[in-house]
Amino acid sequence: MSYDFLDPIETEVISFTNQLSVAQLGKKVVFHTDSDFPDLSQVKIALLGIYENRGNAQSEPFDLIAFRKHFYAMYPGNWEFQWADLGNIQPGLELSDTYYAVTEIVSQLLKDGVYPIVLGGSQDLTYPIYRAFDIFEQMVNLVAIDYKLDIGKESSQINADSYMSGIVLTPPFNLLNFSNLGFQTYYNAQEEIDLIDKLYFDAYRLGEVCHQISMAEPVLRDADLVSVDLLSVKSSDTRSPFHFMPNGFTGKEICILTRYAGISEKVRVFSVFNISGYYDEAVLLSQMVWYFLEGFQYRRNEYPNINPNSFLRFIVPVDNEELIFYKSTLTERWWMEVPNFYHMNNKGKRNALLPCSQEEYLKACDQEIPERWWKAQRKSLT
Repeated sequence: MSYDFLDPIETEVISFTNQLSVAQLGKKVVFHTDSDFPDLSQVKIALLGIYENRGNAQSEPFDLIAFRKHFYAMYPGNWEFQWADLGNIQPGLELSDTYYAVTEIVSQLLKDGVYPIVLGGSQDLTYPIYRAFDIFEQMVNLVAIDYKLDIGKESSQINADSYMSGIVLTPPFNLLNFSNLGFQTYYNAQEEIDLIDKLYFDAYRLGEVCHQISMAEPVLRDADLVSVDLLSVKSSDTRSPFHFMPNGFTGKEICILTRYAGISEKVRVFSVFNISGYYDEAVLLSQMVWYFLEGFQYRRNEYPNINPNSFLRFIVPVDNEELIFYKSTLTERWWMEVPNFYHMNNKGKRNALLPCSQEEYLKACDQEIPERWWKAQRKSLT
């Protein structure tokens, strides 16, 4: 069984949670222990760690004990879902063995209707998580919160700096769209930035996102998989001693982004990588996971085609086009209709509605076609 790849929670963590009050998180979760594995039939979210960092030559040994202690000492919100901590995946004999275990476990969780939160080592682990969606024969939207685009060279072996090449170039080709939030130009070759444009993917510079962080919400609302590089947070907020990043998201900003990911009805896997295990970093990581769970609680499962009576429809003539927008009367979120967005194959027959912002609607009213609408149209023609 796929779950056989999982090691139980560390006994040090179990001993710590035994001393907590009934109101704290450590008393609200079911654990994978030496003697018991959680019944997942009632579980909606499962936390798991991956102790694998061979994909990044600069990674340091780490553990998740400090994170789990701090996280389980926190208090939950008004959460109504059941969740579990399934323990850890240990490194396989070869890196490919770890990839296999990750894909098997994540795909099994998804089949069981469980949403995984994956915390691990090097970010190349995004690749086997992405491959877990293969069994569903669906197209996948991937969003990376990262200071690098991680494309690398076509001939590069999959690693933390080139996992996106593996996703783009390795069949089956299930990637519908890739979006990066927070890349820093001086860490990325111009060829990589140009390739993002050529493939009609989306990349938003750090300053652009920080200037108006709400613009990231529609991007994350359209994601199936979210991969966060913790190095996208500036070092003054993580206090990690291993990698110095003078610029990046603040602790507050990264928590806003993770809440956006949690509240997105489409996000099925949330992952954070390049974790050092350092205590101060564990404090921030705990809050990031907390905010994802808080967002998950407030998912509304609204969509213009599912409950049309809860939406207002706007038609905006722009040049020779008629752009159609929908606004939710419940949450005031926006979508825009993109004709012929998806390829005409079995995997691509999904509703051509793209999450957007009110600002994009207002730009259309000023006769400016939103860039994401234009890219979606161009992609459908390739």
